[in-house]
Amino acid sequence: DKKLDQPLSLCGSTLRFPHGCHAQYMANMGSIASLVMSVTINTEEDNENESNHHQRETRLWGLVVCHHTSPRFVPFPLRYACEFLVQVFGVQINKEVELAAQLREKHILQTQTVLCDMLLRDAPVGIITQSPNVMDLVKCDGAALYYNNKFWLLGITPSEAQIRDIAAWLIEYHGGSTGLSTDSLMEAGYPGASILGDEVCGMAAVKITKTDFLFWFRSHMAKEIRWGGAKHDPDDKDVGR
Repeated sequence: DKKLDQPLSLCGSTLRFPHGCHAQYMANMGSIASLVMSVTINTEEDNENESNHHQRETRLWGLVVCHHTSPRFVPFPLRYACEFLVQVFGVQINKEVELAAQLREKHILQTQTVLCDMLLRDAPVGIITQSPNVMDLVKCDGAALYYNNKFWLLGITPSEAQIRDIAAWLIEYHGGSTGLSTDSLMEAGYPGASILGDEVCGMAAVKITKTDFLFWFRSHMAKEIRWGGAKHDPDDKDVGR
């Protein structure tokens, strides 16, 4: 309506016309009617402060999408029942997510204890050569120990010369810190990041001494999501739909 000062928000509306992209996918699947319900769970911060009486913050976990090939009206009582069922499902998912987080934290604490015991009994080499090792502590694709000018490598890592160069870069530009954590060495400003390619992208480094480091590496991750309404023709170009 041109008389409105600003467009009317339909965020709280349960009946509305689908977004153009969604309508395109529906057309690709031969679907005319759709019913979409969101599955939300508590945020991690909210899970840690459940005793607070503030309104809970939630985040989108997934969607339940129903399609029909002919026009169909779903009456309010049925929509309400479906919404209630999805809410119950979301509560169960939230419990599963919380349990998985607790188990993951417990595993990390146990691994930390074992690795600390190794450090007390042996040289730092033990946390790389024995089991469990540092790769069990952090989700990564590779790890490396640069100690006394020697290298111990696990999984997917840069070469020894490249690790030496990364260590020199850390000493020069991050010498005042105890380490560095980044999702992208390129974005962090490491000049040799382009040479590493996609095999090594993210890195966490911890300084053991002034010149010795422990590294964790992650490869570049590209997500590919196949939608039911997408047309997978090799000749088609991605036009944002």
